[in-house]
Amino acid sequence: MPQDSDQRAAPGRTGKLRRRLAWGGAGVAVIAAAAGITLATVGGGSAATGSPSGLKLAPPSTLGPLLPAPASGADGYEGVPVPDAAPLASTATIATGQTVDGIGCESHEHLLFHVHAHLTIFVNGAQRQIPAGVGIPGARETQSPTGPYINTGKCFYWLHTHAPDGVIHIESPIQRVYTLGDFFDEWGQPLGTDQAGPARGHVTAFYNGKVYQGNPRGIPLIGQAQIQLEVGTPLVAPDLITFPKNI
Repeated sequence: MPQDSDQRAAPGRTGKLRRRLAWGGAGVAVIAAAAGITLATVGGGSAATGSPSGLKLAPPSTLGPLLPAPASGADGYEGVPVPDAAPLASTATIATGQTVDGIGCESHEHLLFHVHAHLTIFVNGAQRQIPAGVGIPGARETQSPTGPYINTGKCFYWLHTHAPDGVIHIESPIQRVYTLGDFFDEWGQPLGTDQAGPARGHVTAFYNGKVYQGNPRGIPLIGQAQIQLEVGTPLVAPDLITFPKNI
């Protein structure tokens, strides 16, 4: 996958590392919500992992029957499947370099606080893609044997996407908790309990395989957090990934 600063990886070298976690009727493989945040040193910066304490989470069974997750798409440049679906929204936004929610846009990426989260979105049971280039004004696409990716642009917001696989890169010169609302604000798309981007309807959110109870804008972007938003119905079971080792 693309590494930050001068540590870019060869295209496609992580394509075999990612495997979908099975969501079966007899057993559910989920990431347990930890009490608190663990800090580790990764790639020259601190990576917050686990789930913050205080989140209100509930078992998926509280929602009743859920549709099985769709078959995964082919692995993209970062070794994570790219949904074979239309983007939820384009990357066109009024955020073209000005500060958004206290988040700057700079000529290079920072590694002091460096984590990644994954976002999946469904609208009325159909998956939507999170496009490459969110948070990278003037993004210029490059093709690789495993699909497109973006390494260059006018500037890089501290939250951004390099590939259309749902991986959100959090690369910040300061340590703070960023939220899904921050990411959508950079994207220039609304997010709340009844709307995600242009899609309107009741928004159901999953956080690390469990039902998140609250406004999805407040969902924290902790290292290797797996977030799923569903607008409307039917609802789809949490679709979890295995993060490649280098993210």
